[in-house]
Amino acid sequence: MTAPGTAPATKAARQARIAAILSRETVHSQEQLASLLAKYAGMHVAQATLSRDLDDLGVVRLRASDGTLAYALPDTPAGPGARPGLGLGDTPPDSSERISPSPDAQHSTAAGEQAPPRLVRYLKELLTSAEASANLVVLRTQAGAAQFLASVIDHAAWPSVLGTVAGDDTVLVISRDPAGGETLAAEFLRLAS
Repeated sequence: MTAPGTAPATKAARQARIAAILSRETVHSQEQLASLLAKYAGMHVAQATLSRDLDDLGVVRLRASDGTLAYALPDTPAGPGARPGLGLGDTPPDSSERISPSPDAQHSTAAGEQAPPRLVRYLKELLTSAEASANLVVLRTQAGAAQFLASVIDHAAWPSVLGTVAGDDTVLVISRDPAGGETLAAEFLRLAS
């Protein structure tokens, strides 16, 4: 059982917290990351577990503006804090230090858009339900995973998705089509199955 006020110790929740930290802070070492996990999420993680989590997330080390190396999530053109919009299947300029997208088969949506393999993987791992109303889709995730999943959706840059808003276990996805919520919810569920 988890103590009140701390995040559950599931792998998905821990990795979602790591991704959230890396998206808003410049982290130079695993020790610093472990300290931030303890501070923000009350999670105490062994170095070996943290190393595996960074590997699972595809985290890379890039040169920060001050010349030091910092951890960055994959497929973000500028590393931590980068704005969304670059599709996960796209290769950013000067990507020699980045990890290539998974060679898994591409998944097409009903509208013919490509769903990046990374998005499909995290939908399969994190999505528990999807419901729609008009142009809104409510995605439910495991506790602590919503912000991470919203970031993955934002970076997928689907033309039919206007944007996302995330809480702890809920992502609100806004469809560009005023009546596109049902179709979008069905696509998320199909990709997650």
